[in-house]
Amino acid sequence: MNILKEIKQILSEKYGGKIRVRVCGICEKNNNILLINHKALTFNDIFWTAPGGGVEFGESIENALKREFFEETGLEIQVGDFLGIFEFIENAFHAIELFYKVKIIGGKEKLGTDPELEYIIFNEMKWMSKSEISNLKKTEKHKYFR
Repeated sequence: MNILKEIKQILSEKYGGKIRVRVCGICEKNNNILLINHKALTFNDIFWTAPGGGVEFGESIENALKREFFEETGLEIQVGDFLGIFEFIENAFHAIELFYKVKIIGGKEKLGTDPELEYIIFNEMKWMSKSEISNLKKTEKHKYFR
């Protein structure tokens, strides 16, 4: 089995068939937004979204966002205003996602990992302008950016 198929299988077994609560941070700097490109979440394997992840049992939304943002980007954040709620349904995945504005307060920018998985599921991290995001295909970006 190739690596991408194996990653898809692991993600499906771990997160598929149930509803997850996720929290994501919208971080702007110089009119650009920090995005992560995930592999294996969608059919075309290009999926840009804001850094974030699952809220663990007993963990506050704010702490979950700070933890997930740091794991994925190496950056420490301050959580700001609530921006909206979105539903993500794709393949075996179903998530209720809460989006918040965030501000960088420390850390060193670097593409991180998902410590719950043995594989790297991120292709790239990039500061993108709103026009770059607009030019992505609808299937290549999270509903929040459509």
